[in-house]
Amino acid sequence: MGKSVQKISDRVCLFASQDTWIEGAAIQQLTKTSELAGMHRVAGMPDLHPGRGYPIGAAFFSCDRLYPALVGNDIGCGMALWQTTTKVSKVNLDKFAKRLEDIELPLDSSWQETIKAEQAIRGIAEGLFESALGTIGGGNHFAEFQAVESVHNAAAFVALGLDTKQLQLLVHSGSRGVGQSVLMDHISRFNHDGLAADLDAQSECSQYLARHDEAVRWAELNRFLIAKRFLKAIRSDGQCALDVNHNLVSPKVIDGKAGWLHRKGATPSDKGAVVIPGSRGDYSYLVQPSNNQAALNASLYSLAHGAGRKWKRGDCQSRLSHKYKREDLYRTAFGSRVICGNKELLYDEAPQAYKKCETIVSDLVDAGLIEVIATLRPVLTFKTNGSCSS
Repeated sequence: MGKSVQKISDRVCLFASQDTWIEGAAIQQLTKTSELAGMHRVAGMPDLHPGRGYPIGAAFFSCDRLYPALVGNDIGCGMALWQTTTKVSKVNLDKFAKRLEDIELPLDSSWQETIKAEQAIRGIAEGLFESALGTIGGGNHFAEFQAVESVHNAAAFVALGLDTKQLQLLVHSGSRGVGQSVLMDHISRFNHDGLAADLDAQSECSQYLARHDEAVRWAELNRFLIAKRFLKAIRSDGQCALDVNHNLVSPKVIDGKAGWLHRKGATPSDKGAVVIPGSRGDYSYLVQPSNNQAALNASLYSLAHGAGRKWKRGDCQSRLSHKYKREDLYRTAFGSRVICGNKELLYDEAPQAYKKCETIVSDLVDAGLIEVIATLRPVLTFKTNGSCSS
C-alpha cells in the first residue's frame, strides 16, 4: 500500500507519508482512543489534527460499545456537490457577491412548502431547529462555487453527470444545533463514556441512534436547502452529483467482526465518489475510492475529509496579520473571491492555516485508496457576511 501507511501499533494505523506534517498531539489522541473499551482498530487520515480530546480526520471501529463523543456535536456534517446550470464563462463575481447579501437569513415563508415536503420525505420532525435550516454556520463550513480545472478520469466524470463548462457548487455544513443538542444530552448523562451496544428499542443506545440518525437526515436536508438557496440567489438551477457525510457512526462488519464504525472528519470510501476540499485558496479534488479490499479494510473504509489544519484556531491572526492585510485575504492566488465578514474567521480559515490538499490526496493515492477524477478550482467562497453563528 505504498509508503503512506504507517503502522503505529497493532490497533493504530496512520495513512500519511513521513513527509506529511502531523502534530504529535494528534497521534497521541489517536493512540489514546485506540485504548477505549471495546475499541478494535483506529485509522488516522493524512488530514489528521488534534480535536477536543479526540482527533479529527480519523475513523474508529469498536465492538459491543459505541461512543457518541467520538462522532462529536456536528453529526452528519458532510459535503454535497451540485452542478449548476450556469456556465463558468458567464460568471460575474461582483453580481454574485451582491446577490448573496441576505443568504444567511432564516428561510422565509416562500420556502415552507419545500421544507415541509422534504421533512416528510426524509422523516424529520417538523419544527426541529427549523429556523437554522438552510444556513451554513461557522467554523470550517462554507459554500463554494468552483470551476473544473482538469479531468483525470473522463469516464467517471461523465458518469456523475458533470460537464467541464458548468459552474459547480460545493456545500460543506452539518446538523447545526440539532447535533449539538444530541451530544450535550448524552454528555450531561454519561460524560464521555460510551454506550453498550444494546439495540433493544428502549435502550440508551437505541435512543441515541434514533436521534443521531435524525440529525444525519437533518444535515442532508440542510445541505440541500443551502444549495437550493445559493442557486436561487445567482438565478440558476442545478442537480446534486453527490452528498456524503463525514461525522457519524454506523454498523459495519470489519475483520469478520460486527461493530460500530465512527467517523470524525473522515469521508466514507464505500459510498462512491467524494470530494476532498482544499482551503479556499487551494484546489479541491473529486476522487473515486479504490476497490482494493485490503486497503479499504485497513483504512476502515474511510478517507480524508479535507486538507487538514496546520494551525490552531485563534493562533492564525497573530501568525498572518504582520504579512497580510485583512483586504489581502478576500482574494486568492487563483483570482477567486472570498466573502467573510467575520475578521477572526477570515484569518482562522485562511489557506495558510491548512495543509496543501495536493499532499493529502497524494498520500491517499500512494496508499492505494483513491483515484483522482477531477481537480476543482475555487471561484467564489462564501463563509459569512458578518458574525455568523457556529
